[in-house]
Amino acid sequence: MNNIVLRLENVKKLQAKRWENEDHWDELNDLLIKELDEILLIEPENTPALINIGAIYSDMGENEKALEYLKTALKLGSKDKNLYINLAIVMVYMEKHQEEYHEYLEESEDKTEDPLTFKAYFDPQSH
Repeated sequence: MNNIVLRLENVKKLQAKRWENEDHWDELNDLLIKELDEILLIEPENTPALINIGAIYSDMGENEKALEYLKTALKLGSKDKNLYINLAIVMVYMEKHQEEYHEYLEESEDKTEDPLTFKAYFDPQSH
């Protein structure tokens, strides 16, 4: 199995652990970003890594940065369901027009989830 795929699987496992270890939230986010940055240095067009780093930046409230990574994955042609959902989440947090994020949600409906990616956290009460 490809080393990058293994690293992405580990990122996904570590990402899930953030929710169980909220006292280490910042450290885990830093670790995840460092690992995803390294993957992107090796494979700059790795869409799962782009989608995941976008989700983490969204979770950290850095929506401009998140949007940049997610739009790159979109330009590269990713058809991953989590990409479209994450784009919609970031746009809601950035208080974009409803049509903009509804379009991404509609597009996500007929897509499938890449097992190497994850969704950004969404709290409808936070805004």
